[in-house]
Amino acid sequence: MAMRQTPLTCSGHTRPVVDLAFSGITPYGYFLISACKDGKPMLRQGDTGDWIGTFLGHKGAVWGATLNKDATKAATAAADFTAKVWDAVSGDELMTLAHKHIVKTVDFTQDSNYLLTGGQDKLLRIYDLNKPEAEPKEISGHTSGIKKALWCSEDKQILSADDKTVRLWDHATMTEVKSLNFNMSVSSMEYIPEGEILVITYGRSIAFHSAVSLDPIKSFEAPATINSASLHPEKEFLVAGGEDFKLYKYDYNSGEELESYKGHFGPIHCVRFSPDGELYASGSEDGTLRLWQTVVGKTYGLWKCVLPEEDSGELAKPKITFPETAEEELEEIASENSDSIYSSTPEVKA
Repeated sequence: MAMRQTPLTCSGHTRPVVDLAFSGITPYGYFLISACKDGKPMLRQGDTGDWIGTFLGHKGAVWGATLNKDATKAATAAADFTAKVWDAVSGDELMTLAHKHIVKTVDFTQDSNYLLTGGQDKLLRIYDLNKPEAEPKEISGHTSGIKKALWCSEDKQILSADDKTVRLWDHATMTEVKSLNFNMSVSSMEYIPEGEILVITYGRSIAFHSAVSLDPIKSFEAPATINSASLHPEKEFLVAGGEDFKLYKYDYNSGEELESYKGHFGPIHCVRFSPDGELYASGSEDGTLRLWQTVVGKTYGLWKCVLPEEDSGELAKPKITFPETAEEELEEIASENSDSIYSSTPEVKA
């Protein structure tokens, strides 16, 4: 029986949401961080969207945000010419890394000891987080502002994207291994460690390349300009969103469009699958995050599938219900932590 996709809407930001990232799966579940032009990155419980806290300290738009694998540290990149590292448990700012221009992207190594940054000054920087006073290592070679930079191949290599070029670097020698040139601006880049796959979006294209060699694997064309795409952890599905406010879901193997629906009230800037693949999150110009089920109708997180009993005489209609206490719980969390980093309570709505 066909079921309607019912997203969870996570409010709280006051400007466009431009980046988001999930942690790995921890003993406490998994977590989601969002970057927003309001300068206030937010941390949420990943499977429910419940707001945990807001990192306060940036003085400009936050363009990039990430969590380390076990969700103990967060990093943010901002227009105030800084990248910041945070204690993701307490919300405390651990360090501010000054740059010479706007910072767009941050990424931790797997052991959380190093932070990679990139931005408008066209340089990649590698900071040793155990030696915050030390000068970072710098890699030059990009000819325009860096939009995204990611560790890959067990932190032995680095992938970075500027306006129309994606480059692969060797970490040990700090030299370029290979590059890809595009005839349109690269809008996003995602690295999938399992299988070493690189997902790149530009124009209406969603392209898959080997993260080791940059050789092409396959590509799909979408009906509209795409700003972001994400591959399911088991490589079954692909989701993408862009300028037409819609989310698209494709079969990764065949390229067939499986679903499409209006996702937001503005262009979609970022989409990412959760680490368990049960949901994906989208961030938009409309200032909201939304969580979507990979398999519609499955009981998971705040989604609950209710089937009326067959002998009730009613036509069985699956529906999704939500706990009435979801927002009350958020208010309690906020009141308990009113003296810490937490700001006004965002909402999670069905």
